[in-house]
Order: sequence, then structure tokens, then C-alpha cells
Amino acid sequence: MPIHETNILGRRFLISIGITLAILLAEVTGGLWTGSLALLSDAAHVFMDVFALTLSYAALRLSSMPPDDRYTYGFHRLEVLAALINGITLGAIAVGIFSEAWARWQDPQPIKSLELLIIATIGLCANLIVVFVLGGHKHEEHEREDLNLRSAFLHVLGDVIASLGVILAAIIIWRTNWTWVDPLVSALIGLIILISSWRVLKSSLHIFLEGVPEGMSVNDIAKAINGIEGVIEVHDLHVWSLCSGHVALSAHVITDDNSMGKNASLMKDLKSGLRSYGIEHTTIQFECVPCGQGRVRPVGKNTD
Repeated sequence: MPIHETNILGRRFLISIGITLAILLAEVTGGLWTGSLALLSDAAHVFMDVFALTLSYAALRLSSMPPDDRYTYGFHRLEVLAALINGITLGAIAVGIFSEAWARWQDPQPIKSLELLIIATIGLCANLIVVFVLGGHKHEEHEREDLNLRSAFLHVLGDVIASLGVILAAIIIWRTNWTWVDPLVSALIGLIILISSWRVLKSSLHIFLEGVPEGMSVNDIAKAINGIEGVIEVHDLHVWSLCSGHVALSAHVITDDNSMGKNASLMKDLKSGLRSYGIEHTTIQFECVPCGQGRVRPVGKNTD
């Protein structure tokens, strides 16, 4: 990603982190003051938003650092490690919310509903500002690189939903004095956090296990390679993610002509074709006969 665009994204993250920190302080103070578990649960969600935004900002900065002799791929995988920690922490917070919600369900506590409504409404407005700040960045050319931004955006969008739940609970308690609505909304917020935890863990573990990136098919890529003139067969084909938005490929390609000039032209065609799949980092080995390594992929011209 260009340095100019990285700086713009960095400023958006810093603004969002500042606003979200203010929301966190307001909701923790307000939750303790009003006695609302729903507001404290939402504050826990906001804390994870701060954590996620900070990690995303750090990943953005670290990913721009050049590789060195010790870390030849650079520091992209720190983003994945951070996401894994983020997912585990989200799950732990959700379990804690469920436990406290069950205790409050059995022993309801008095709640200052009007004050809760005011604080939750302010929190919702601030969250909507953050959504606008993060969602305001659109850049088609770097759609894959913006996965990091979109994950942070979805975190905050989930908090908007949680804030709406707190406001609904505050209105119901204010009008009916049904305090059991507070732990019920808390449990729903905990469920939202748990779902977020699962999604983050699933994505980060998939990258750690060097799985094929979501939305890609190794067979389709193999057919595309086989469809290029001069390719006889492709085998030992691997496609994986270094981190979100950074896809790597390695393959052995058997050609009908191993002359230096022919292979240079063929390599250019292969790299150009793979870029259409969003694959920039490639390691391709040309062979005259199969070396016996890896699985042979579908042979023949691509008819898709």
C-alpha cells in the first residue's frame, strides 16, 4: 500500500481510537453509576474495539516496515497473532458477561434507567461517528489490503448494534421497571461478542495453518496456469496467506520449451495471470519432466 494512503488510514485509526476511548470511559463510569450490567457489557465490547483498532493500527504500521535478514517476509504475521489474541480475549469476556448476567437474572439490581438512556444515546452517537470515519475510506485498487480496515469497521459496527440494545433496555426499564431486561440484553451483547470471537479465531487460525485464502480455489488457479500457452503441467502448487491481503504462491511448471528466452516470456504471462487472482508473491520453478513432488493439478486449457 502506498505510503500516502497508509498515512491517511493511520490518521483515521487514531481518530477512531480517541473517540472509542472516550466512549469506553463514559460507559464504564455510567455503568457503575446507574448499576446497569448491559452498559458495562457494552463497555467490555467497546474495550475490545479499542484493542482491535489499536492492533489494526499497529499492523498497518508494522506491515509497512521492510523485510530484513532475520524476518525475510517482514512483520505481516504479527497482525495474525494479534487477531488470535483478540479472538481469545473476546471469548473470555463473553463468558464473563454470561456469568454475571445469570447472577443478575437471579438477583435483579436497581437501575437508573433515565441516566442509562442518556449515556447509551451519547455512546451510540459517538459509535456512529467512528463508523463514518472508518467507513469513509473507499479504494477499489487496494480492496484486499483493506481487509484489516474492514475487520476493525465490523468491530465498531457490532458495538453500534450493542448500543441500540442498551438504549432499548433503558427505555423498557424506564417505562415498565422490568429490571430483568438488563441482564437479558447483556446476554445478547455477550452473544454478539462470542460470534465475533469465533470469526476472528477462525480467520486467524486458517492463516496460521497456511490454508488457501477465502474465495480462492487451487483447482481454478491450476486451470488458469494450465491455460497459458507453453504450460504442459503444473504440480506441487501451494497458495497461502502471509497475513490478510498478502497472498503467496509456489508451483512447479512443466513447459514445452526450456529455452531461456521462452521461459522469460512465459514467466511474465504467468505472473500477469496470477495478479488477476490478487497473488503478487510467486515462486515458480520450470521443469522439463515431472520431479515427482506434490500433487499434479488439472491438465488442459482453461475453458471457464
